[in-house]
Amino acid sequence: MGKTLFDKVWDAHVVSAIADGPQQLYIDRHYCHEVTTPQAFEGLRRRGLKVFRPERTVCSPDHNIPTEHQDQPIEDPVSRNQIETLVANAKEFGLTLYGLMNPLNGIIHVMGPENGLTLPGATLVCGDSHTSTHGAFGAVAFGIGTSEVEMVLATQCILQPKPKTMRINVEGELRPGVTAKDIALYIIAKMTTGGATGYFVEYAGSAIRALNMEERMTVCNLSIEMGARGGMIAPDDTTFDYLRGRRFAPQGAEFDKAVEEWRKLASDADAEFDAEVTFDAADIEPRVTFGTNPGMGIGISEPVPDAPSDAAGRESFVKALAYMQFESGKPLLGNKVDYVFLGSCTNGRIEDFRAFASYVKGRKKHPDVTAWLVPGSWSVRRQIEEEGIDKILTEAGFELRQPGCSACLAMNPDKVPAGKLAVSTSNRNFEGRQGPGARTVLAGPLVAAAAAINGVITDPRA
Repeated sequence: MGKTLFDKVWDAHVVSAIADGPQQLYIDRHYCHEVTTPQAFEGLRRRGLKVFRPERTVCSPDHNIPTEHQDQPIEDPVSRNQIETLVANAKEFGLTLYGLMNPLNGIIHVMGPENGLTLPGATLVCGDSHTSTHGAFGAVAFGIGTSEVEMVLATQCILQPKPKTMRINVEGELRPGVTAKDIALYIIAKMTTGGATGYFVEYAGSAIRALNMEERMTVCNLSIEMGARGGMIAPDDTTFDYLRGRRFAPQGAEFDKAVEEWRKLASDADAEFDAEVTFDAADIEPRVTFGTNPGMGIGISEPVPDAPSDAAGRESFVKALAYMQFESGKPLLGNKVDYVFLGSCTNGRIEDFRAFASYVKGRKKHPDVTAWLVPGSWSVRRQIEEEGIDKILTEAGFELRQPGCSACLAMNPDKVPAGKLAVSTSNRNFEGRQGPGARTVLAGPLVAAAAAINGVITDPRA
């Protein structure tokens, strides 16, 4: 029997295994930000340990940082302490750190791939659930907890049970106006937020192969939102073209040699998955969420559905609609929007800003909408300026901010006020995710752009 892509990468990194138990997995790349690492470093100190292979760890603050005035001291004492602690820990343990205002700084899941730190066939971890983003390169990438962060720092290995395998195929061509975010939200709605629990997902099919790398990262980023341990896509010429010439990727003849090996990273024709699902790309339209998890989503032309029949599901459904102030049977189209957020590790890349700008060009931002447009890294911001996208945004009444996680989560100054409705290109919409009492509708960059221009939830195809 052949091997799946996941099995090929995972098995190549197994150091040892416990019978009927977890396996010791070697980790090629460890990413750190400021939120989940302080206790891990303190654990090393208590035990008198050093970081085993410091060259394998890269740090970049992102969650707590403000997206304005990054050259000035951080006002919030908690956030300032988080950043300063990461800086001190990186210095003490000899780790690479790309701090505030560093040209390479950015959201860890954006700056890693764009600098060639994420490579096919690698194992990658970070104390962050959306580490699954890096699976777009044919890597086994997943989030870990604080105690596991300490384990990786100390040993460059981690104990993990091997997940089951699932392949999700998306076949056919996407309709105009449909983005990678819409693919992901569609899949999550169909699979439910627990439908892939215990699995590592491989995305395949003609619609997936047609995506560029940044779109693939968006799809893999959201794998965790259906319960998956991670998601990945087999590397191909699209992957190799993206990586060629990146700062930390192999160069010259070494790159060509690496590509020869990377081409072997595909599921064998006779590989068997523990589960397999196929969707038709033609069934997908621009998506919006109506509830308080990413699985509570609909096509933008559809009404909010009725509550499920089971008691538990009905109770949580009714609670979510009450919080969001929506009603079954009514569309989300036309609902007043207060805030629009373009950014995050889901949609903070250059392709997302290109898409947003393509809609707002020649139009004007609605005066009642507060819009936060936040590049995922300084590199993305530089590219926005080099391509003249910043001029399009400025002429339409928008302001470009500095990189960071921003309004994806309420850990920095970019918080949506209580009761206000935000159309957000981020990845989670539970109660208070963007600020206490804030209401979040998840969507792709085109839907966000249409909301920012029209002041209400709008079909960007209209």
